Amino acid sequence: MRDIPVGNGNLLVNFDDKYQIRDIYFPHVGQENHTEGFPFRFGVWIDGVFSWIFEDEWQRDLHYLPGTLVTNVTLTHDKLAVKIVCSDTVAGRENIYLRRINVSDLSGKSREVRVFLHQDFRIYENKVGDTAFFDPDNGSIIHYKKHRYFLVNTQPAFDSFATGRKAFRNNEGTWRDAEDGELQNGPITEGSVDSTIGVRFQLEANSSHEFYYWIAAGASHDEVDKLNDHALERGPEKYFGETERYWREWVNKNDINFADLSENLIRFYKRSLLMIRTQIDHGGAIIAANDSDVSERATDNYSYSWMRDGSFVANALDCAGYPEISRKYFEFCERCMHPNGYFFQKYNPDGTLGSSWHPRWDNNRKAPMVPIQEDETALVLWSLWRHFEKDRDVEFIRNLYESMIVPCSDFLEQFRDAETKLPKPSWNLWEDRLGVHTFTCSTVVAGLSAAANFAGLFNDTDKAAKYSKASDEIVAAMRTHLYSAEQGRFLRSLQSNGGDSLTPDGTIDASLFAVFYFECFAADDAMVAGTMQAITDNLLIKTEFGGVARFENDGYMRVSEDVTGNPWFICTLWLAEYYIAIAKTADELKPALDILEWTAKRALPSGVLAEQIDPLTGAALSVSPLTWSHSSFVATVHSYLGKMRGL
Repeated sequence: MRDIPVGNGNLLVNFDDKYQIRDIYFPHVGQENHTEGFPFRFGVWIDGVFSWIFEDEWQRDLHYLPGTLVTNVTLTHDKLAVKIVCSDTVAGRENIYLRRINVSDLSGKSREVRVFLHQDFRIYENKVGDTAFFDPDNGSIIHYKKHRYFLVNTQPAFDSFATGRKAFRNNEGTWRDAEDGELQNGPITEGSVDSTIGVRFQLEANSSHEFYYWIAAGASHDEVDKLNDHALERGPEKYFGETERYWREWVNKNDINFADLSENLIRFYKRSLLMIRTQIDHGGAIIAANDSDVSERATDNYSYSWMRDGSFVANALDCAGYPEISRKYFEFCERCMHPNGYFFQKYNPDGTLGSSWHPRWDNNRKAPMVPIQEDETALVLWSLWRHFEKDRDVEFIRNLYESMIVPCSDFLEQFRDAETKLPKPSWNLWEDRLGVHTFTCSTVVAGLSAAANFAGLFNDTDKAAKYSKASDEIVAAMRTHLYSAEQGRFLRSLQSNGGDSLTPDGTIDASLFAVFYFECFAADDAMVAGTMQAITDNLLIKTEFGGVARFENDGYMRVSEDVTGNPWFICTLWLAEYYIAIAKTADELKPALDILEWTAKRALPSGVLAEQIDPLTGAALSVSPLTWSHSSFVATVHSYLGKMRGL
């Protein structure tokens, strides 16, 4: 779990619940992780007694300053009689991570204190061939390999240091050297290396002492040297004042009437916007999550841009009044699009193709197949049209019309079964089944409706008619092939079982909310009502912690066979969207408001939302923050406020 991320779109620094730096991404958000999830340690020596901050004796309170991406962390150790208050931030215009450290005496007597800060870089995501050295020209420690340099310094200047080998033979690292309160001052080490710096001072009775620590990131020695000079010349405190002001201005830039939302929900709404912002790369890629711990349970991570997640996030940002950010995302989509008008499973933050488990060869049919989740292509068009409805930037849309909108629209219109008129089989949104999925069909309807609107905007009447006809045909086909009159609800999918045969899959899945959300059918349609009733009857978790599971007997990170699955924030908020859609009075909006309150209550103390929660304990599960979780909250708030205005 990552409790407090800070970043600027180029440099992202993540902390875990023990206040250890665990991830440093540079030069893209999500690419490259120069720590591989290994912790940077932070320790204190006081009058001969040493303790690392991650140890159980410490009380840790991890928060942000309200309305900012500046942390407010309090660390207390009763036996050592010391309190440490830290603030962390990443400079807005320079790639410098900074920490302010304030140490206070609680013993009532004067004592010598030594603070140790440890760096465990694995540059370019491996430990081979790194170098760490003390640079006497600027009094810093520098880690480097090829085109990545990381400079470590403090103000006032640190008085001791060590470089050494780690994770090699019996070498644990220089952090072990710190535990006796002294460092050996090794000036350079190469290979698998780490470093530790020490700052010592006399702490008077009932007083405090403050100093600053920073890491500058760049592509050369000269670049990080100049960043270090700038930090020293300006004074690190100025960065904190600047970033505090910037983020407060950013998150409050739009005058929103929050109606009857509580102050707690308003604060959490703003925190969600800030969390979303930390996960967006300067090049436009919207990253799903940058919690490297997930790689301990799998062979990959979530540090990719899925066009599904990104499109939902872009829509939330547009709802919140940040079209300038979603605009860069759509430009990123344009760069990534396949020439045939579709998107692959996922992409790296720099726009290169991400890893995939979707084959291009159908082993059963002995024929090529398109390795896609078709909803991702459709959702880009849906989100782009919603962007235009709010922003009305016709010049921006004109630039995308021939290059992206038409190819994607043509693909959606053509990638259909000639007999049923439904989309051809592709992978589902949960990425584990090949078939014709109700969720995917719903998004294709929305994508083609958007396509028709775009074509109409530019008087492309033939295309507008073609896309509109295809959208209508899919809706009719969904009624015929994907609705079960016997069960009184929509099926999850027609499942591909090899060859050309498709088998109805009646598993109850929260994603079936799509049939009304993408306006295939009215929210008060009996078919929709039956579907949503099945979701509430079967997927609403019956423990004290509540929430909605993804689908029946979901095995992903499942914690109990007695519960059908773990609650997901996005799935629970989808139910809130349904309550909003069918509400005819303010009183009927209460269930949706309850879900918004439930979501805020289940966040980490810092305000970060994970992907899921444990249905038996309420603890966060999987990755955090999950960008889609936060964007779903933001979008649902705007759905709620929109409905309130209309009542």
